Amino acid sequence: MTAIPRDHGDLGDFRDLERLEQHKVSSVVANQLKREITMATTATATEKPEKKQQQMQPKSEHKLQRARHDDKFKIFCGTANEVLTEEICAFLNMERAKATVTRFKDGECYVQVLENVRGADVFVVQPTCFPVDEHLMELLLLVDALKRASARRITTVIPYYGYARQDRKDKPRVPVSSKLIADLLTTAGAHRALVVDLHAPQIQGFFNIPVDHLFASPVLVDHFRKMQLPNLTVVSPDAGGVERARFFAKKIDAALAIVDKRRTDMNVAEVMHVIGDVKGRTCLIIDDIIDTAGTLVKTAEALMSAGAAKVYACASHPVLSGEAIERISESRLEQVVVTNTIPLTGKADAEPKIKVLSIAGLLGRAIQSIHEETSVSTLFA
Repeated sequence: MTAIPRDHGDLGDFRDLERLEQHKVSSVVANQLKREITMATTATATEKPEKKQQQMQPKSEHKLQRARHDDKFKIFCGTANEVLTEEICAFLNMERAKATVTRFKDGECYVQVLENVRGADVFVVQPTCFPVDEHLMELLLLVDALKRASARRITTVIPYYGYARQDRKDKPRVPVSSKLIADLLTTAGAHRALVVDLHAPQIQGFFNIPVDHLFASPVLVDHFRKMQLPNLTVVSPDAGGVERARFFAKKIDAALAIVDKRRTDMNVAEVMHVIGDVKGRTCLIIDDIIDTAGTLVKTAEALMSAGAAKVYACASHPVLSGEAIERISESRLEQVVVTNTIPLTGKADAEPKIKVLSIAGLLGRAIQSIHEETSVSTLFA
């Protein structure tokens, strides 16, 4: 059989040409796709920061509002210590809730809550400092207004609990005023109380509602640790404050001394003698309240007479009534450290011997723990 010759028009050649054309077309398509991908990548790279910025903006706004865009968590205050309340709100990254607290011309207090609090967990910050009765009445009316506005829970945050020194019948026919105040708060509608450094811890038992009792000592201890005072002795100005002074001395690893005091009349104290060795040492007087500063100044004099090198003082509540500022200014005290449970007057604020520490963080953490139903016990020490 004779083989048939194959020329350029053979079918196999056509297939070869077809494959060649397909290869060329594929190369063109591939190159075009590469160019499109490159352009898309470049455009995406330039658009990314813009898109990222657009996405980030609402997130950051959300983050600022998220902390406390909780409509069921609100902090109110009266007129007693608005600065402290603002510091607490700043610590918690939230806005202070709105309420009107004013007075009529005859002196009556008028309160109006300006926000919906139905079902909310509400905190009212109000120390009952001077003028004590006015601030106490503001607190009671705020609590009553919130109760009638259907707040789910009302916690009274009382950095300074007025009438705390009238906690027992020490004379015939006198009231137990601190018990009466506790009853008034409960009757007004408070569900729980948050207090700082009660004059007597047993005052908690006067309440028929839960009480969280905080101490300002963590703030004060931290301050004096940083000062690193040499040969330090912690001094209690009376027998009643020994437990407080012992706790403080243990925290900063210092010695302990006591000043025996005999009170002759109301707001008048006579210092008798020092129990403990203070000669050549730096003394730190610890108390819960500085009222007229009579006890404080006489204690400092007794310590200096006993040979103390320097005398410092600290207290949680700077009541500073009467001639307290003048006494401190003219005393041999090096420095008096207090907290802002009570706002200082302009005169006290200008006194160089007085230094104020803020407890806003301490109260803020306690408020947050109560709201979130977590333990507050870590803040007690």
